[in-house]
Amino acid sequence: MKKLENRDWRLETGDWGTDHSPISSLQSLQSQRLVSYSLPITGLSAMGFLRHAEGQERFFWEDVRDRITLAGFGSAANLMGWGDGRYAHIRQQAQTLFQDAVLLGDAPELARPRLFGGFAFRDDFLPDNTWAAFQPAHFILPHYQFVRVGQETWLTINALIPLADDPEHSLPILQEALTARRDLLVEIGDWGLGSDQQSPISNLQSLTYPMPPDEWARLIHAVQQEIAITELKKVVLARVCEARFHERIDIYSALAFLNKAYADCYRFVFEPRPFHTFLGATPELLAKVEGDTLTTMSLAGSIRRSANPLEDAALGQQLMESPKDRHEHEVVVMSILGRLAPLTTQLEISPAPGVYKLSNIQHLFTPIRGTLAQPDGILPLVEALHPTPAMGGSPRSLALDFISRQEPMPRGWYASPVGWIDYKLDGAFAVGIRSAVVQERRAWLYAGAGIVAASDPDQEWAETGLKFRPMQNALGIISSQ
Repeated sequence: MKKLENRDWRLETGDWGTDHSPISSLQSLQSQRLVSYSLPITGLSAMGFLRHAEGQERFFWEDVRDRITLAGFGSAANLMGWGDGRYAHIRQQAQTLFQDAVLLGDAPELARPRLFGGFAFRDDFLPDNTWAAFQPAHFILPHYQFVRVGQETWLTINALIPLADDPEHSLPILQEALTARRDLLVEIGDWGLGSDQQSPISNLQSLTYPMPPDEWARLIHAVQQEIAITELKKVVLARVCEARFHERIDIYSALAFLNKAYADCYRFVFEPRPFHTFLGATPELLAKVEGDTLTTMSLAGSIRRSANPLEDAALGQQLMESPKDRHEHEVVVMSILGRLAPLTTQLEISPAPGVYKLSNIQHLFTPIRGTLAQPDGILPLVEALHPTPAMGGSPRSLALDFISRQEPMPRGWYASPVGWIDYKLDGAFAVGIRSAVVQERRAWLYAGAGIVAASDPDQEWAETGLKFRPMQNALGIISSQ
């Protein structure tokens, strides 16, 4: 089996020492140029690509609707942002990174470099033990990038060179490095990987739920009291499940399970430090932007599935006819439309919600499409929409204030925007729910429920139990919670 030298053919690693401020990051980018080179590749899946990269920074995104699969490993550049200006910081750095970029050779647009990353739920997020490897805003340009759109698959190498250097002088080095990497990947292939891959039997050591049911009920009653005396309409409360294992968690196996069991969801991995990983299979698209076209959705109101088709249909109808769930859904729809109105010239929305069925739960669902008044890429839409009432509540300021005062554990990147940005600053972001953050042998799983005046604590507890299920199953955990 071939091995690459330790230098791994990198021209620039993107390691800027300990000063990761937006200003220092921007200054570094302004003095360098992004160069990329791409080759077609066959006989390799994104999962084989990720398996090969274990122990490095790794990234993954798959959307079956658009038939797009993206993956990356290694780091050619890091973009970070903090505070109220974190969206603007990332946009400015991304614009600087891509504005003088050179794509060497003859490759299609789909092979061009993309940034992977996301944002914390709150702009004042400070990394704690659980989220030690994560920042309020963090995007990475992978050193090696895999993209499949339909049946077309390309491998790209990205590197930064001094701005004064001639990009063409880098071409032989990039060609040699990428050809060697491609040959190695093809030689290894998808060893040991199959379409029937399942999450292995868990080596679970312990499973705990830090918030007991009586505390959950107290929080819900506190929300309802504020709804009764203020303008507050809805708050989304979250709880956490902590799992400890005897051995290091196999991220590949967990993702393979999600790919099979939740193929109709947006599946993602963001691993900014080896063995510190945020991953999930989320049904909710926050926003997708391509030129002046915007796509988003409202997803709020939930009920379980049934293996019996007649009972399952009856449950879906019950959801459609539930005053509580219809109200919760309407709050989300109206808030999204209100936030999008100043940014769009046209909005298209279904007159009534449908039912979006997943393997273990079904939701009320309303797709939304729009035409942007000023196409400025994906980030202005992410900033305008996050958090939607489905993740935070309504009105946003009152709901976030309640969460900040009352919710006992920090959310980190849970329920936050996670996705990718291309060289045009277009891209796609999902909402990081049905997710977990993993550190070596520990995992923290998150689940939330929208609380309105008519919410029942027992029913909301059961709903969050359903929402824990995807990641529990992916990790091989069997739980009754």
